[in-house]
Amino acid sequence: MTCKIVTIVGARPQFIKAAAVSREILKHPGKIEEVMVHTGQHYDPNMSQVFFDELEIPAPRYNLEVSGGGHGAMTGRMLEGIEQILLDEKPDWVLIYGDTNSTLAGALAAAKLHIPVAHVEAGLRSFNMRMPEEVNRILADRVSTLLLCPTEVAVGNLAREGVANGVHNVGDVMYDVALYYRERAKAQSKILQTHGLREKGFALATCHRAENTDDPARLEGIVSALAEIAVEIPVILPLHPRTRKLLQQFGLEHHLDALIVVDPLPFLDMVALEQAAKVILTDSGGVQKEAFFYQVPCITMRDETEWVETVDLGWNRVTGAAREMILDAYASMATRMPKAGGEPYGDGGAAGRILALIADSARA
Repeated sequence: MTCKIVTIVGARPQFIKAAAVSREILKHPGKIEEVMVHTGQHYDPNMSQVFFDELEIPAPRYNLEVSGGGHGAMTGRMLEGIEQILLDEKPDWVLIYGDTNSTLAGALAAAKLHIPVAHVEAGLRSFNMRMPEEVNRILADRVSTLLLCPTEVAVGNLAREGVANGVHNVGDVMYDVALYYRERAKAQSKILQTHGLREKGFALATCHRAENTDDPARLEGIVSALAEIAVEIPVILPLHPRTRKLLQQFGLEHHLDALIVVDPLPFLDMVALEQAAKVILTDSGGVQKEAFFYQVPCITMRDETEWVETVDLGWNRVTGAAREMILDAYASMATRMPKAGGEPYGDGGAAGRILALIADSARA
């Protein structure tokens, strides 16, 4: 009997995580069917067929094209669209990833139709309820049947909230992805040659979170620090159009003159840059972990991180957005190599464990 899974994704990082599970599903023809739904939450011009070809997964069967607007309007439109798809497809499970509005909409639509939910990256907490992601992940966890945690810390977070049933530490699917694509990226990407970068001779930066981009003081702290670092080594910044627009709006665009500014990059190019960088400066959760996987020192330009293991093991420093804090962390992280740590994110087999748990629960 075939188990049908509807996978809900809405942002580029979620597709990358889902790719690991989708490849595992393809190893079980006739036993598991996946229907992928893209809510359209994050429009990315690079998320074309080439993107899916790089990931070796089919393009989504459904695209709701829901993007823009406030949190309520966006989530409501997604909820309506996902509900109809679930009514039509009648899946055995709904699979959600992470903490976006798409995650929450998928969880709510499934729960109200009494379809069991499997939440990948369950149990993560920043303990900052001003973050919309924190609200999304807490609510998604509350209605999930399987809580698929990436670390023991995540399991502990759920235990403190009184959640124990259906909780499993499966490891991190992003580690699966990192192991699968790292050599492929080195072989296929030409991004270093294109921009004249040499291995361990540049810094990679990303900045996209609203807490940073929407606050002129925080945004200035970040880009002025990057410009200062660029005096010493090249800094490449894949820049989202929204961040660029806000830099212009706040009169901060002149800081970009010192940087190598590029458009958002294809997946393999980003992986190649992450592996080759001397240091990474980011406000992205995924990039923090990828830095750890590739043994590259990381500076997290936020006030907290969900990935506390990277900090505990010395590979990550959390600075906030203050210029001097970022520069101090750079001076420290760029001149020493942290000790090799353990494997807090598993062994690269998370996708297989996720599917095994879903299959076992479906038979129960």
